[in-house]
Amino acid sequence: MRILINAKVKALFGQMVFWILAFSLVSAVFLDKDTAGRGYLHVLVPLTMGIAVLAVCYRYFREQDRILEDAVVKIQEYMAGNRDVRIECNEEGELYRLFHEVNSLAAILNAKAVNEGEHKIFLQNTISDISHQLKTPLAALGIYNGIIQSEAQTSGLAAIQEFSDLSEQELDRIETLVQNLLKITKFDAGTIVMEKRDENIAEMMNDVKRQFAFRAGQEDKEIVLSGGENISFLCDRDWILEAVGNLVKNALDHTRSGDRVEISWGQSASAVRITVKDNGSGICPEDLHHIFKRFYRSRYSQDTQGIGLGLPLAKSVVEAHNGTIEVDSRQGSGTVFHLHFLITTKL
Repeated sequence: MRILINAKVKALFGQMVFWILAFSLVSAVFLDKDTAGRGYLHVLVPLTMGIAVLAVCYRYFREQDRILEDAVVKIQEYMAGNRDVRIECNEEGELYRLFHEVNSLAAILNAKAVNEGEHKIFLQNTISDISHQLKTPLAALGIYNGIIQSEAQTSGLAAIQEFSDLSEQELDRIETLVQNLLKITKFDAGTIVMEKRDENIAEMMNDVKRQFAFRAGQEDKEIVLSGGENISFLCDRDWILEAVGNLVKNALDHTRSGDRVEISWGQSASAVRITVKDNGSGICPEDLHHIFKRFYRSRYSQDTQGIGLGLPLAKSVVEAHNGTIEVDSRQGSGTVFHLHFLITTKL
């Protein structure tokens, strides 16, 4: 029987057999010599033997409980981040076989984590190298395109002017794609270091409004701010501006002339909230669960300029601040993005 492989189980059964035999022998001796006391012995011997067996079992199971509790503590340490912790499994038996498998699983997970980390760093370095290599030809193409635009204005050739303008738009898209790819792979590789400071939200949102003011004016759209002037929270200013800016850009991409984009913020007892709302085309219900996937494009989308990295990048930034991002949208009635950040000092 496999259960008898464990030395402690063997000892338990051995002690139980010993006490049963011992009390059986004592009973036989006393019953043979003391006829008058047989009635008491019929009660006393089984009772004493039962107490002895219970004591042996209690000692054994208490030891087993201690072993299991120690294993639980080790597993909790591993889950808390101590990748070197292991459960002692130097004995034989099914329980220690289970512990050995748990240790093997921990080793496999550690190896997988190391491999994934190396892969992410390799990917980040590769995309970083590609991005830097692309910057030079992109800059050159921008200069050449500017020269063509100047010549087109001078010569008055409308066709050249039109195509040079389209060329500039595509160059801007490539530049945005390269930059966003570089940023999001840095998040994947874990190489982003957040430089968090106590930042005023009103000031940051005003910066976002100024960033898109020219585009909003050209497209006859309005950006409206509302929120307390003295609300602040611990964050990396540049990355929060990146996240909110991507949401505002997304809102402008999906609104029409005369529409508005509202940026509001507030504070509760334990959290700060930033909301970006528009009254544009909204999101199709079947797309709501996919909008934070990279390069995802809805078949219903009329936006031909988006590349599908803005929302995933915004989500990465928010989660890097231990925050959450939620979306609420109805097709034809606009979209609302809610960003929530916990105030750790008030928890």
